[in-house]
Amino acid sequence: MEHLNIVPFVSVDNMMKLVLHIGPEQVMADIATYIESDFRRWESFDKTPRVASHSKVGVIELMPTSDGEMYGFKYVNGHPKNTKEGLQTVTAFGLLAEVDTGYPILLTEMTILTALRTAAMSALAAKYLAPKDAKVMAMIGNGAQSEFQALAFKAICGVTEVRLFDIDPAATGKCAANLAGSGLKITACKTPEEAIETAAIITTVTADKQNATILTDNMVGAGVHINAIGGDCPGKTELHRDILLRSGIFVEYPPQTRIEGEIQQLDPDHPVTELWQVITGAATGRQNARQITLFDSVGFAIEDFSALRYIHDKLKTLPFSDPLDMIADPDDPRDLYGMLLRAK
Repeated sequence: MEHLNIVPFVSVDNMMKLVLHIGPEQVMADIATYIESDFRRWESFDKTPRVASHSKVGVIELMPTSDGEMYGFKYVNGHPKNTKEGLQTVTAFGLLAEVDTGYPILLTEMTILTALRTAAMSALAAKYLAPKDAKVMAMIGNGAQSEFQALAFKAICGVTEVRLFDIDPAATGKCAANLAGSGLKITACKTPEEAIETAAIITTVTADKQNATILTDNMVGAGVHINAIGGDCPGKTELHRDILLRSGIFVEYPPQTRIEGEIQQLDPDHPVTELWQVITGAATGRQNARQITLFDSVGFAIEDFSALRYIHDKLKTLPFSDPLDMIADPDDPRDLYGMLLRAK
């Protein structure tokens, strides 16, 4: 019998070892497969908008879900000001537990894992929504998420060129250097308009907590796919409203996206399509070659559940975890205090 009081813990160091052992592109392709599988059984999950605690400088959130057999949650923050202080904008950790006992079976860092699953989710959506044979992607915003996005689109969608723009040229230089040797053609651009030229996929991934207009209506031509992932809380958007009115909009979970996503700019009853329905075939994705498709991504708990499930499965054969003595386990379950006394 397993020692139920010992929980596998994946530290940042072990997460990095696991990802490098398997390979970042393979990990993201694998996570996308897990997400796709879980989206196909979407209706079996508990679903709730994430529980958010907002402040003037950021947000702290809990993201829970369960499929009836396992329960998972992620703790995550979003503090755009952190970058200027030498800190991460986003940090996270997550837990997976058995529903039958309520006992945790995995505790893991999720700062790196969230970056991997966010990129995997973006590329999975594009697999269903982007124009056929799309090879060129524009990346507006070249911060912490950018390399993950580029590599996921290469691995999952066959993108071969990424055109970079950031208001901070140093961020673009960092991204280009990190992607050197990746097999992608990397083009650094001086304006967002230049980045978008020839791109069939446009990814916006900026961090400022404000209603920004990263893309204006006249920048977006027919037939592109927009992967909007920077807008992820109330009052934080990236696209001009007129772009939304011209687009077929696809979302994860409408009750959450209408609060946090680009569609917070639209009427509450503006029609959107849930991505899980496209994956199951219950709804149509891209309707024609000239349609603008928009994946209004804010991140949803089921995606984190999929990533946690993936890591839990990998630890069955890989050594990248530490035992954590996390659950009190007295010989007599009714004698917790006696356990404390005997510890003398």
